Amino acid sequence: MASMASSSVFSAPIYGFTKTKPRPTPNPSWVCSSPVASLSPLTKSSIGSSKSAFFQHGLSLKSSNLSGFLLKPRSFTVHARAATEKTIYDYTVKDIDRNDVSLDKFKGKVLLIVNVASKCGLTSSNYSELSHIYEKYKTQGTSLMTLLIGFEILAFPCNQFGGQEPGSNPEIKQFACTRFKAEFPIFDKVDVNGSSTAPIYQFLKSNAGGFLGDLIKWNFEKFLVDKNGKVVERYPPTTSPFQIEKDIQKLLAA
Repeated sequence: MASMASSSVFSAPIYGFTKTKPRPTPNPSWVCSSPVASLSPLTKSSIGSSKSAFFQHGLSLKSSNLSGFLLKPRSFTVHARAATEKTIYDYTVKDIDRNDVSLDKFKGKVLLIVNVASKCGLTSSNYSELSHIYEKYKTQGTSLMTLLIGFEILAFPCNQFGGQEPGSNPEIKQFACTRFKAEFPIFDKVDVNGSSTAPIYQFLKSNAGGFLGDLIKWNFEKFLVDKNGKVVERYPPTTSPFQIEKDIQKLLAA
């Protein structure tokens, strides 16, 4: 991703702001229009393989002879990091209007979490595809089970990559809602790398190390979270949201 950091970037203009009319019932402040309310699932899910960095337990050393000395077997257990004992539901974040949002409101939903930017060369394609996928999978069919499961995209603006998210929270919100009609939740601008990394991103990175370890490479890196709040996959910024669609389908069906 070093090549991406050094390449020139493309600016996307921020269009004029529009003010939506109040709805008859309260709506979350982070979205252009209110998504279906989060409900708890009826069943637990599982997924096959994952690139998440979990540790295996019960490792043991075999006995061996070294220069006449006998090394007796010594069993030991490698414990997973504390972060793996948590789920995404243990975290509270701030929405685009700086209101506290407990992520346990998304229990039972498949989540795609992405750090977004308004002035990146990847902005137009990612926002467009994310909006398309969200509209397609936020509720599937009419069966009770699919309505209980659902799908959400959680967008976290970040200005750490080429200064490509310089606007204020209201500007970011209006840009996403006006140009791309984004209806998925957009949260407060955060740091995803460095000493000021947001706790939610510390959790995501510790549970899904990438090619450069925990480091987020650029705008629009993506994490897929299952219905139990566990990170199951991580995708580099250049991965199209459409390429993730099959993985989303598998988790929704699990």
